[in-house]
Amino acid sequence: MADHSQSLPAWLSRGMADLFPAGDPADADQALAARLTSAQAQGRPLRIKLGIDPTGSNIHLGHSILFRKLRAFQDAGHTAVLIIGDFTARIGDPTGKSTTRVQLSADEVEANAATYLAQLGQGQPKERALLDFETPGRLEVRRNSEWLAGLDLPQVIGLLGTATVGQMLAKEDFAKRYGTGTPIALHEFLYPLLQGYDSVAVEADVELGGTDQKFNVAMGRDLQRHFGKATQFGLLLPILVGLDGAQKMSKSLGNTVGLEEDPLSMYSKLEKVGDAAIDDYITLLTDMDLASLPDNPRQRQKAMALAVTAGRHGMDAARKAQADAATLVAGGGDAAAEVPEASMAEVSFPAKAFYLLSAVGICASSSDARRQIKGGAVRLEGEKITDPNQEFADKAQLEGKVLQLGKKTFRRLIA
Repeated sequence: MADHSQSLPAWLSRGMADLFPAGDPADADQALAARLTSAQAQGRPLRIKLGIDPTGSNIHLGHSILFRKLRAFQDAGHTAVLIIGDFTARIGDPTGKSTTRVQLSADEVEANAATYLAQLGQGQPKERALLDFETPGRLEVRRNSEWLAGLDLPQVIGLLGTATVGQMLAKEDFAKRYGTGTPIALHEFLYPLLQGYDSVAVEADVELGGTDQKFNVAMGRDLQRHFGKATQFGLLLPILVGLDGAQKMSKSLGNTVGLEEDPLSMYSKLEKVGDAAIDDYITLLTDMDLASLPDNPRQRQKAMALAVTAGRHGMDAARKAQADAATLVAGGGDAAAEVPEASMAEVSFPAKAFYLLSAVGICASSSDARRQIKGGAVRLEGEKITDPNQEFADKAQLEGKVLQLGKKTFRRLIA
C-alpha cells in the first residue's frame, strides 16, 4: 500500500492500520485525500459507513475505537452512516469464528440494538456521547433490513453471481474451516455479500472496519463497482489487545473494559494494562500526544487510565476513581470511596467465602472463587482471605465492607 497518510489530516490518520485503495494521489477514486478535497470543493460531506451487528448487548473499549474514528469524521463535518445490521445479524458475521454462528431472532437483535444506541449516546448531550446524535446532518442511523428484507430470489441470485466460491474460500476464516473439514453453511457465504450491498444502498464514500474486516469491506467496493456506483475507501483500524495483554479484547475471554462500567472499575482495570499495550491504548482510545507524556510506563498507565475514564464519566469522576483506587489497593476500607455495590439479597447465610464471591457476582463460579482465594487474590476490607471455607454468619457481619478481587475489582457489600 502506498503511504498517503502524510497527506491526510492528523485526526484521520491517527491509529490507522490500513487504507485502500492508495493509488494516484490526484485521483479522487484512488486517494482519500483527493476525495476529501473534491468533496470540500463540491460542498458535500463524505458519507462514512460503519456497520454493526448487534449480536450482543454490551459495547467494550475495543469496539469504541471504530466509533471514536466515526465521531472524528462527524466533528470534521462529515456524515456518519451507522448501519444497524438487524438483517445480517440474523446470519452472523463468520469473521473470526471457527463454527457456524447461532442465528438470532428479530426480537433479540432489536433489543440488542436499543442497548447499543443507548451506550453510543442516543438521547445524551454530544459532549458526553461517543457519537454526535444532536447536530443535524451528522448522523444517519439505518437498519439494513430496509433494503435487504425486500430482495427477491432473482436479486439474491444476482448478488451470488458477483462472487466465486474461490473468492469466498480465500477468506481466512473460511479457508481454515474448509481445510479442517469444519462445516461451512451456505448462508454464511451470503454475509459478506449482504454487508457489501449495504455500501451500495447508502452510497458510502468510506467504510470503517477492524483489520479483520478487509475482505468484507473490499466486497463492498466490488459491489459498488458492479452496480455502477462510486467506490468507497476502506479505512481499517487495529484490533485492541485485551487486559490480558495477549488476545484481542473480547467478552468471551473476560479481558474487556465495558463502556458502561463504573468509574472505579474502569480506572482500576486500565491502570493495570501491560506496558507493551499502553501506547496503543493511548493512541486508539484518547487524543493525548504520546510525545508529550513521560517515558515512565507507570505514569503513562495512570495518564491513559485517567483520560479514558474521564472520556466516559467526566474528569471529576475520573480523579475520584483514581484516588479511591489508590486508597483501596493500599488496603484502606475508605467508607467515602465510591465503590460499586454488590447485593447480598440472594446469599444464603451462613455463607462460606467461596460461595459468597460467586453469589454476589465477583467470581464467575464457586470453583473460580476457590482458585482466586487460594491464589491470594481476595481481600475483605484490605485483609486477605486465605481459606475458601471461611464462614460468615450473617449479612450484618459484611454489610458496608469492601470485597476486593485482585487490583481491578472492588465491590461494597450491601444487604
